[in-house]
Amino acid sequence: MQVQLKNWGNSQGIRFSKEFLKSAGIGPNDTLTAQIVDGKIVLSRAFVHRTLQERAEAYGGELHLSEELDWGEPKGNEVW
Repeated sequence: MQVQLKNWGNSQGIRFSKEFLKSAGIGPNDTLTAQIVDGKIVLSRAFVHRTLQERAEAYGGELHLSEELDWGEPKGNEVW
């Protein structure tokens, strides 16, 4: 895919097609990290810290942190 650098206010920008970004797993409003590696611009998705609430939403909004779990009887050298 060839893209063209265009003026965007006081900066320059590149536009990518939706399909191109989707194939890279990048969506609208994702934060990217830009690096120059061996004279090439490399874009990658940045790590974004998610709050406990955001993580809980992935499990239906419920985290049962106070529940005691039964792991069964001790086995081997486990001592309780």
